[in-house]
Amino acid sequence: MKRPVCVLLVCACAGLRLHGAGSVAMAKPEDVGLSSERLMRVHEAVQRHIDAGSLSGAVTLVARHGKIAHLDAHGLMDVESKKAMPKDGVFRLASMSKPITAVAVMMMVEEGKVRLNDPVSRFIPEFKSMKVAVPKPNSRGGGAAPAGPGGPGGRGGPPPPEVDLVSAAREITIRDLLTHGSGLLSGGLGNATAGEAALRRPNDTLATYVPKLGSVALDFQPGTLWRYSGLAGFDVLSRVVEIASGKPFDQFLRERLFDPLGMKDTGFALTPAIQPRLVTLYRRGQNGLERLPDQNGLSSATYFSGAGGLVSTAEDYAQFGTMLVNGGELNGKRYLSPRTIELMTSNHTGDMAGGQMGMSPRGIGFGLGVQVIDDPVAADRRVSKGAWGWAGAYGTNVHIEPAADMVRIILMQTSTPALQRDFENAVAQAIVK
Repeated sequence: MKRPVCVLLVCACAGLRLHGAGSVAMAKPEDVGLSSERLMRVHEAVQRHIDAGSLSGAVTLVARHGKIAHLDAHGLMDVESKKAMPKDGVFRLASMSKPITAVAVMMMVEEGKVRLNDPVSRFIPEFKSMKVAVPKPNSRGGGAAPAGPGGPGGRGGPPPPEVDLVSAAREITIRDLLTHGSGLLSGGLGNATAGEAALRRPNDTLATYVPKLGSVALDFQPGTLWRYSGLAGFDVLSRVVEIASGKPFDQFLRERLFDPLGMKDTGFALTPAIQPRLVTLYRRGQNGLERLPDQNGLSSATYFSGAGGLVSTAEDYAQFGTMLVNGGELNGKRYLSPRTIELMTSNHTGDMAGGQMGMSPRGIGFGLGVQVIDDPVAADRRVSKGAWGWAGAYGTNVHIEPAADMVRIILMQTSTPALQRDFENAVAQAIVK
């Protein structure tokens, strides 16, 4: 059902009243080269998927030229109570946490405390002499055990092949972890042999858990493949930041990013203050949307997973994204240099990542913690050349387009990749200047 332009503008004004979490101001779409009328198609796209039962609701945001021009809530945050989705709904970011962790690492690089080519063992000695799992000759196993994002192999399916362990040709580096070229718990043979070392216990912290990963066999020789290390790789990076900075990872992020940027609802813990706005996690089942039994996701007050543990709001994340599209500066405070952001968002992996994790086989590469669109036509994407970002397992997604000076965010708590593409198209067609 179409909503008149005046309703959309009322929504923008409502966003203005909500505004205060950060410092990125609101603006009318026409003031930043967007069409209010055409932006209504964002709601239409989201509503189609809600009506189809794909998700309960979402929050969408578009910021351009340093101003938030679109902030809208769609559907419900909780189906059972029929509670409407608020614009300041709090979402579990899952892997949309990774760009934040990558920025934290690059802050340490700029300060000379970390180098991209540093071996991880410089910070965590247990990573000094790692092994690589390879199939034994004539092994009759069916291949690597299936794996979730970063976890050990799941049950069912063909048995894993028998493996040998050989020495890694070189140590894994900080760059390997940032680009997913480490082979650390990325769904291959190493997953199948990881055993107890890959299991995180409820009382673990980064300091107690991450060193255990040094005994896990890698899935391939470092730097030779691109395979997504969904949890382990960026949790190791989180621990490296702790060691290099001398601060717990949550404290580092709060002091260096969240507090200065005004990201008041962003963190690792599901605190009482955010619980009333915490959007319910659902999965699609045979009888419609089903509430997930575990509503914590990867969030924890003690284990600070930079791979997937953060929660945030659309407006909070827009502060972070606007700082990056603005070359590392926001409201007179500099967080990174433009050259560092250029390095972070360049393609470091060539075409190795193509065709994986739902990515097109062509036109897409990977930078330091983010996907990079090298050729939008080849990748079949409605973005400008050089756009970059990443998504989370629950449906969160951010894309930053330097060429359009734009940040595009959609947050939901049921993974719906088709809606991410429809949102991308709806925003692209609303750009009129």
